[in-house]
Amino acid sequence: MRKQPLPVLSIEEFSDDRRRSQPYYIERLEDHLVRFPQVSLPHAHSFYLLLYVTQGRGTHTIDLVTYDLRPGGLYFLVPGQAHSWTLSPDAQGYILFFSAAFYLRQYPADRLGAYPFFDPAQPPVLYLPASETTIRGLFESIFQEKFTPATNHETVVGAYLYLLLELAWRAYTQEQGPRAPSHGLEQVRAFSQLLDAHFRTEKSVRYYADTLALTVNHLNALCRKVVNRTASDLIHERVITEAQRLLAHSAQSVSQIADLLGFDDASYFSRYFKKYVGQTPEPFRQQRAMVD
Repeated sequence: MRKQPLPVLSIEEFSDDRRRSQPYYIERLEDHLVRFPQVSLPHAHSFYLLLYVTQGRGTHTIDLVTYDLRPGGLYFLVPGQAHSWTLSPDAQGYILFFSAAFYLRQYPADRLGAYPFFDPAQPPVLYLPASETTIRGLFESIFQEKFTPATNHETVVGAYLYLLLELAWRAYTQEQGPRAPSHGLEQVRAFSQLLDAHFRTEKSVRYYADTLALTVNHLNALCRKVVNRTASDLIHERVITEAQRLLAHSAQSVSQIADLLGFDDASYFSRYFKKYVGQTPEPFRQQRAMVD
């Protein structure tokens, strides 16, 4: 039996206008679960994720490790990590996504890479006390910016996000103690950023390895260590995710989508798509149209 690739979702999958680029997303957890019930199933993301629980119980499985999900729990994911959850019906809180590019508009890359909770080798959860209100207030402030028409609202969200991450780092260090960063994490993050920028035109592991001054074997080994997938897996998953998004949410023909994704031959694109999805593009599009 063919092993289906793990779905890798983009922020645009959660946008009201899926044709428009979106640098961040925030929603109340209870409303997010109603809009997107499928997110409880195993999947990964092409962005960073924060999940903050204010009410309810359950479990949250991240890269095959299961964590207790309870009020005060703040969970962190980096691009490429797999996760799923089970939540009680009364679960409440906030879920926040952001792209690396959004953070880097205002703040340096080495700062984003320094947060210990974004190191997949370290626990991706911080359990905050019930008396903590500052971080919760920052989630609420970011959420309220959804309804602010000011032209600089993304700059304000970026500032709130930076403060949230900095305060979470302080609390995390107090809870976990200082830890050294895992080997290879920075290279994998750099690969993830390169992949998001170039997957439409560059699909060989060698291109990314050469750009990062690594060997192909070394890049694959780092990806296996950090996200338990090869560099080739991540490239294919990113291409397929974008192909699925375009097929489901645009009126472009299969040939046009193939061209956008860097395929010279639409028939080869169809074979490539079927290899990883199990059906050719047109039946996939028709199936999604019936579901939607």
